[in-house]
Amino acid sequence: MASTTKIMTAIIAIEKNDITKKVKIPREAVGVEGSSIYLKENEEMTVEDLLYGLMLMSGNDSATALAVLSAGSVEKFAELMNKKANDLGAYNTQFANPHGLHHPNHYTSAYDLALITSYALNNPTFKKIVSSAKYTVKDTGSGVGARYLHNKNKMLSMYNGADGVKTGYTKVSGRCLVSSAKRDGMQVVAVVLNHPDMWNDSIGLLNRSFENFKLTKILSADGGVSVPVSDGTKNSVKAAPRDFYYPLRNGEKATCKIETKKLKAPVKTGEIAGKIEISIDNRLLFEEKLYTIDSVKEKGMLDYFKELFD
Repeated sequence: MASTTKIMTAIIAIEKNDITKKVKIPREAVGVEGSSIYLKENEEMTVEDLLYGLMLMSGNDSATALAVLSAGSVEKFAELMNKKANDLGAYNTQFANPHGLHHPNHYTSAYDLALITSYALNNPTFKKIVSSAKYTVKDTGSGVGARYLHNKNKMLSMYNGADGVKTGYTKVSGRCLVSSAKRDGMQVVAVVLNHPDMWNDSIGLLNRSFENFKLTKILSADGGVSVPVSDGTKNSVKAAPRDFYYPLRNGEKATCKIETKKLKAPVKTGEIAGKIEISIDNRLLFEEKLYTIDSVKEKGMLDYFKELFD
């Protein structure tokens, strides 16, 4: 997957560090082969600067610096990468380094890479970086001067709604591209690996997605659900589902089933009040517990007397 590896490198570095913090460049990050932003040993820059160098210019030296600063060594950082991949369900993925230079034990699938990217795009910092066309690293006094970084991802200018993500190339992996675009509230990730015409085929994948799917609101939190309550000062309590959206194909319909429990007072806010099931063509798509958003006190003697007199 070549430098598309850096998607995982970036999200772990973001989660592990204060990106505004100034750091000293470790010796291991100097002179790394391949794409580079020409880091100098002990020069100081922020983690954010390194992240832009990583994702816009594909700096292998930036990747190594972030790995060492985040985990102490490239090897320890690769362990973090593999744990995160496993946590995300990317079971056909193995990382050996943070930059993507060829290694026999460094591999993934298009599906796994899409899972990793979808996770990363939920992070606002990651999303901002990969959608940036350019960035300037101020002069650090190392003799290099200011670094003017330009994003190598041509999708940002080629495709309407494009907002990321990362290119990659080695002789072994071929041309790789993870692209992302957002239209009408729907975000789509496309992955092509080892493909000479990666730009046009990525555009084709994104076009088909936007033409054939529409992000649809299936469940609304408005109003909530009324759940019956016994032996309480009120006969019911409100429970609220969350707004739920899903990309449906043209003509496809989803069904929503809500099952509530009969609760016994006292009822506290946040109690399980039932469940919601959403299905497409009798195939269960999503299931979630329903929680109360109000509370109900248990009836006291005065409440029972009041009922008798009423």
